[in-house]
Amino acid sequence: MPGYEIFGDEEKKEVSDVLETGVLFRYGFEKARNGHFKALEFEKTLCSITGSRYGHLCSSGTAALSTALAACGIGAGDEVIIPPFTFVATFEAVLTAGAIPVFCDIDETLCLNPDRIEAVITPRTKAVVPVHMCGSMARIDEIKDVCKKNGLILLEDTCQSLGATYQGKALGTFGLAGCFSFDSVKTVTCGEGGGIITDDKAVYEKADQFADHGHDHLGGPDRGADGHPIVGANFRISELNAAVGLAQLRKLDQILKIQRENKHALKDAMAALPEVSFRYIPDANGDSATFLSFSLPTEERARQVAKALAANGAGSAYWYDNNWHYFKKWHHLKEMKRAATLPFELCSNLPDYKTLALEESDAIMKLTISMQIMLSWTKQDIENRISAIIKSFKG
Repeated sequence: MPGYEIFGDEEKKEVSDVLETGVLFRYGFEKARNGHFKALEFEKTLCSITGSRYGHLCSSGTAALSTALAACGIGAGDEVIIPPFTFVATFEAVLTAGAIPVFCDIDETLCLNPDRIEAVITPRTKAVVPVHMCGSMARIDEIKDVCKKNGLILLEDTCQSLGATYQGKALGTFGLAGCFSFDSVKTVTCGEGGGIITDDKAVYEKADQFADHGHDHLGGPDRGADGHPIVGANFRISELNAAVGLAQLRKLDQILKIQRENKHALKDAMAALPEVSFRYIPDANGDSATFLSFSLPTEERARQVAKALAANGAGSAYWYDNNWHYFKKWHHLKEMKRAATLPFELCSNLPDYKTLALEESDAIMKLTISMQIMLSWTKQDIENRISAIIKSFKG
């Protein structure tokens, strides 16, 4: 991770195909395309990889989440249960839908804790959005059981875990829909891009329509002849972005192989460190290996090691202080700093994010450090990093 580390002739060729036609728009212009439909080909490839019936490519992971929420019928006044450890896009998409983010604690998977979900369910709860963080999975089978028991929609935020599986089944395929991000620092990148997968035809059709102003794409070569069965938005991706991502997606097996080998080398070297406890992964064989996450006995020691790692050239994420990925620093949400009144503010009995306590999540995040696994590391790079890690723990 990330895919930009292995840009090569494959990406150049796919982009060149598009530029030679002059058609950068994903729809129409069939005669000029010379047979090139990069977004459509990406969607088919993503479906093949994940085993899904339908796929739709969007302009970003955030756009994919917004589109999937709408396609699944989640909107104004609905409560959506999400974890406090995620990228801000998860709650942003919920807010954009007019829905209400309801935070639920994580567990040692660093993902939503299925044992805590029922405690935050109310009559307004419509959906649960677990986020498969840092390349690995939540206890997704248990979360699915909770959703089924309570009649809730399960929508997976798989933006950080492309290629990961649980018991041989691709993450993103356990719920009504799953979302991916293909931005500049993801396992596979379009530069900017996102995707939705689903086995539900109605959800797919609504996603396809919603992301393109409500177009039903049934007008043939005349785009103006399309019907507009629903009100939509503009979350389209360009053929240029899709072309880059298509070349990247074809490299996914290679990317996963390198990530897993590099992570394995670091984890083996750290296994003898008595203070280290590795993140709980429900299915280690399904880990996409984008991060090596571990915890230390105390917050003081975690901060000390994180600082030493940075000083020794092995900088890692101490998530508890992260501005973008943990609830603690989301002051803009807590204080409702927004450009204009948000639709969900018209609802009654809203959560008070300013006073919200997530003690179990805090206890986990205070101890947790994550090392990003890079594709470009040489054998010497890995040896140097191991030396830096050992030095950081001894210092």
